[in-house]
Amino acid sequence: MSEQFEIQAILREDQGKGASRRLRREGQVPAVLYGGNQEPTSISIAHKELQKALENEAFYSHVLTINLNGKKESAILKDLQRHPYKPTLSHADFQRVNKDTEIHVHVPLHFTNEDICAGVKTAGGVASHQITDVEVICLPGDLPEFIEVDMTDVQLDQILHLSDLKLPKGVRIAALQQGEDHDLPVVSIHKPKGAKSDDAAEGGEESESEA
Repeated sequence: MSEQFEIQAILREDQGKGASRRLRREGQVPAVLYGGNQEPTSISIAHKELQKALENEAFYSHVLTINLNGKKESAILKDLQRHPYKPTLSHADFQRVNKDTEIHVHVPLHFTNEDICAGVKTAGGVASHQITDVEVICLPGDLPEFIEVDMTDVQLDQILHLSDLKLPKGVRIAALQQGEDHDLPVVSIHKPKGAKSDDAAEGGEESESEA
């Protein structure tokens, strides 16, 4: 993992909705740090700092460093709540991680060579993405920033499923641990909408002219 993220946090003494509202007015985001066989810890993070970090896609799929009053802990972002209509953050949950304990994290899918794949370049198809991220299980040290989906050899009317993804060493897909029924489609190549009907119409016109 190339990116490194360190978030400055402050211990929250006051609890409750009223205290959280005060924090938000002061430009802070109420948050909780939990897990790791420790009691949950109520913290707050500067809204500006957290919002800027979230602009980087890698922040969502990285082991982060939470610097809590000088004490550093490793964690992953597990949940994020946003205001229903304002561009502000309401709350965040972070889970502590241990280097020897597997974690469940959603990582983004990066689709490559889509414009030159056989089904698009040669057959005139278009790609349809069914999912754009996937939940993986791995040790913190094996957590990938993203999973690449190479589209080079994908043909027209072909569907790639979760089981077709090439995973880094030590990484498993959570859904596939539940059986073959959870081998969901990831991406497919198909004819553009209306293309088949257009072809059929042209065929009909040719038949009439021959008659």
